[in-house]
Amino acid sequence: MKTEPTEYRESHLLSLLKAFSWRIVATATTAMIAYVITGEIEVAVMIGSIEFFAKFSIYYGHERFWQLVPRGAIRRIAGSVAKQ
Repeated sequence: MKTEPTEYRESHLLSLLKAFSWRIVATATTAMIAYVITGEIEVAVMIGSIEFFAKFSIYYGHERFWQLVPRGAIRRIAGSVAKQ
């Protein structure tokens, strides 16, 4: 007997935690690059801070948008396009 798979939806908390953990890594990279280019720690921290909050918000919105797409929808769309 085959059971129907249950639909998995990521919680808002998990989306926030994923966004936060990635932003730490990405912001540290951005700040290091800014420091290498400018040689000024204050500028590097300022760029990193702006980048963190801007991209954190964008990433969270992106994650939540994808939660609106029904699971398997992309596969179905790709399959119907391939048949044309």
